[in-house]
Amino acid sequence: MKSIGRKFFLTFTSLVGICSLATLSSAATWDMPTPYPDKTFHTQNIIQFTEEVDELTSGNLKIKVHSAGSLFKHPEIKNAVRGGQVPIGEVFVSLLSNEHAVFGADSQPFLATNYDQAQKLWDAQKGVVETLLDKQGLMPLFSVAWPPQGLYTKKKIESVDDLKGIKFRAYNATLEKFANLVGAAPTQVEVPDIPQAFATGRVEAMITSPSTGANSNAWDFVTYYTDIQAWLPKNIVFVNKKAFRKLSDEDQKAVLTAAANAEKRGWEMSKEETEAKTAILEENGVIIVTPSDELMQGLHEVGDKMLEDWKKEAGPEGEILLEAFQK
Repeated sequence: MKSIGRKFFLTFTSLVGICSLATLSSAATWDMPTPYPDKTFHTQNIIQFTEEVDELTSGNLKIKVHSAGSLFKHPEIKNAVRGGQVPIGEVFVSLLSNEHAVFGADSQPFLATNYDQAQKLWDAQKGVVETLLDKQGLMPLFSVAWPPQGLYTKKKIESVDDLKGIKFRAYNATLEKFANLVGAAPTQVEVPDIPQAFATGRVEAMITSPSTGANSNAWDFVTYYTDIQAWLPKNIVFVNKKAFRKLSDEDQKAVLTAAANAEKRGWEMSKEETEAKTAILEENGVIIVTPSDELMQGLHEVGDKMLEDWKKEAGPEGEILLEAFQK
């Protein structure tokens, strides 16, 4: 009897162990590279997204955020997700415009210059972006706009001519083209490297959001912020479709629910960020300038030229996007 009892106990213990292993194996941990520091509102929104995923999946999926390009540098993130090195990541949408011009629609100067227009543009852009990413085994989860982009300079800018010869920070092909058209000298610089780039003289001016300016302590290296509201570019979070399909149906739904919540929350955070970070710039001595009519006229002329060129590059997909946006 003792032998039978011992065998039963061992069998029961083994079954418990197997069940425990099965439970553990059903849980997954995803590494998620992002290009921006923790204090950036995009990263804060993503952290809330990962916390909600953890909660809605009852711990079945945990996402570990690697911010500020610490796991992969910004230009490497999309291919890392596509190649399965990581299952999920975040990039600046128009960084992908070298693949297809449609990705750069939200960075076309003066096409969409406020949140309502930016949301309408994303509604028009989303379907095309989904199709392009789907061909690469990727699926977008959510996208969030940055605040309207302003001009940071050491000297006051009264006209487009004042930008000639200035070393200009570029972060995508669109902004590089913009810099060339105004006669500036573009230099590729990622967000974490902005202060050093200004300190070493690699760049003397940039167009970026109040968020990036305040988070980079722009008052240490520029004097003026000219509120040109050039465009509202977006970040996008996407997932490797193979990794996504490995999740249970319930966990897939949980991720999509958390993503929808993150998109809605992120846009509201962006609006709040615009006011808060512009105020921080001013509090720290940056002079906030309303652009002159002459400057805006010149910038709009550059924007019109760029949009015509963009239409040619974007092809049929670009026509579909613009038709939907301009309805």
